[in-house]
Amino acid sequence: MTQFACDMTALTAEQRQRHQELAQALQSSLVGVRESDQGYEFEFPYNPATYMALMEVTPLEHACCPFFAISIVLEQTDRLCWRLTGSDGIKQFIRAEFHQWFLSGPGDGAGRS
Repeated sequence: MTQFACDMTALTAEQRQRHQELAQALQSSLVGVRESDQGYEFEFPYNPATYMALMEVTPLEHACCPFFAISIVLEQTDRLCWRLTGSDGIKQFIRAEFHQWFLSGPGDGAGRS
């Protein structure tokens, strides 16, 4: 497995705090997690606030984890999909870094992969 390591110096203290706030808000609105060949897709209901949170968190996430390929997709089902993908071994890293997102169950806002 390829070694992945976040650059913890890439964000200022204020950016790190904002990243944590956005991650908590997004986790609370998560409706599902899907596994793909290259990573995971986190599903959210479409609404402007969630879209703006994804737009704000994406460059912060990429700054500290530049090995992620990240995309935001508005699917035809009116769901937002935040895709995190990368090279071999990325799935294990995503599951470790976003472990709380995978633990959420129905009624907590998230489905399982």
